[in-house]
Amino acid sequence: IGYPSTDASVEALTDTYLQPAMAQCRQEGCRVIHMVAHSLGAIMIRQYLQARQLPVGSRIVMLSPPNQGSEVVDVLGPYFFYRWIMGPAGQQLGTAPESLPNRLMPVDGQIGIITGNYSWNLILSTMIPGTDDGKVSVESAKLEGMKDFIVLPVSHTFIMKNKAVIEQTLSFLETGAFNVNDRSP
Repeated sequence: IGYPSTDASVEALTDTYLQPAMAQCRQEGCRVIHMVAHSLGAIMIRQYLQARQLPVGSRIVMLSPPNQGSEVVDVLGPYFFYRWIMGPAGQQLGTAPESLPNRLMPVDGQIGIITGNYSWNLILSTMIPGTDDGKVSVESAKLEGMKDFIVLPVSHTFIMKNKAVIEQTLSFLETGAFNVNDRSP
């Protein structure tokens, strides 16, 4: 589903866009609901699952999720231009203990995470410790209770269009694991 990521808080976006879509799936009798989300979308899924559960057998693939926040928000968040461009939800994604990603409880479900270790944005990468995809560090993508985790040579912005990412996503949705033969070191 699409949503205006810069218009509202994560909670409001989740209630306005994700919750109705999930309600429709349930009304149509879906016995399994698989979800794939990029970046902020993964935090919306976690927000949704704070008070709900997916049907047994459902799987989630998160692409470059800021599950522990992003240092880019920590550095740029105080500046007007960042707040103006990223909106309320973007302000919630820092790494402080009180940030939304760090306040959310672990969620119950089969979760696979794919993140990148390639950045074409060297300015943003200087704000991020360790290996990153240009917006989120590899370490910040990890989530307590995740079932599988893989790092591929892709950037944050275009991860969802990468052929290997698409293949790994399908593998996880079908089997509950990423393809061990296609993992990068």
